Amino acid sequence: MAAKLKTAVLGATGYSGFELARLLGRHPRTEAPLLLRRSAERENDGPAAGLPHISGNGSTTGNLPVQSFSWSALEQQGVELLFLASPHAVSRELVTEAMTRGMMNRGLRIVDLSGAWRLKQEQHRAVYGFKDANAQTAAELTDRAVYGLPELNAGQIPSAALVANPGCYATSIILALAPLLSAGIVDCERGIISDSKSGVSGAGKEPTARTHFVSVADNFSAYSVFGHRHTGEILEQLELSSSQLIFTPHLLPIPRGILSTIYVYLKREMTADEIQACFHDFYKGKRWVRIFPALSLPEIQFSVHTNYCDLGFCLARDGRRLVVVSCLDNLLKGAAGQAVQNMNLMYGWDEAEGLQ
Repeated sequence: MAAKLKTAVLGATGYSGFELARLLGRHPRTEAPLLLRRSAERENDGPAAGLPHISGNGSTTGNLPVQSFSWSALEQQGVELLFLASPHAVSRELVTEAMTRGMMNRGLRIVDLSGAWRLKQEQHRAVYGFKDANAQTAAELTDRAVYGLPELNAGQIPSAALVANPGCYATSIILALAPLLSAGIVDCERGIISDSKSGVSGAGKEPTARTHFVSVADNFSAYSVFGHRHTGEILEQLELSSSQLIFTPHLLPIPRGILSTIYVYLKREMTADEIQACFHDFYKGKRWVRIFPALSLPEIQFSVHTNYCDLGFCLARDGRRLVVVSCLDNLLKGAAGQAVQNMNLMYGWDEAEGLQ
């Protein structure tokens, strides 16, 4: 019997980190994950508060302990794959350290769930305000990092040492638009609009005034208009200019889930059957994208707690105006589930392993 992969998760006390630890704990090809925290987060090692019953491949029912992070601990435990569910700047620093220490040359691979390595273009990275102590190494890693959207980059992910897991909003929008843009049928000069909504967990576990119950309940609000961090990802991956896309995120009073409603003009008059075929042909054999029949639109409740991205559309009678609706779970296909999907590709396993 083949040895099971040894993994570690830094940031398992966050929403995405917890989901990731849960998935790895039941994955048939991984050992129980080593759960790590930065030393400043808590004073004592032990079970993580708010992380009930993360089990090691079903063999235990108690909490796994959360330990202080150190590179020596990773080496002592023989960790082969490190997941970073840490803040953007922390991930930026740690991956650079792993590179300078030679750990990545010795076989350590990293899947980063933050925005630290997603962006190739400096003007898009500026929104994060990174200050790299080792600019040369950071530049090398930026070039090496593979954008971890399996439906688009399945050919590059298996050999990658560093996979930059996509943002949740970006995943919902890129998957909706990629087939249409690839087919060259979108009139980009008339503009693309994405009106996107996310549950509160998309804002992270750290409480803010915006995410307090009294601010969220019975409310619906737009935020980060013309300034959301995922905008650069969308532009880079779809090869759009900033003038061709308007992306506005909104906060829904629900725990989890994303729905993006995307408006495009087509270059020529088309039929619903042609649009349907465009999506089906592009995602043929892609397990985690479900295409709905014409006029049947996805809803958050259909994809929540799954790794699916659901896509549906409506075509106007003139055959030139198209609305695409994209739904996914921001903590799974938008974060932890996609990270496991990337792991499966990296090690030559079926993309569905541990995600059914």
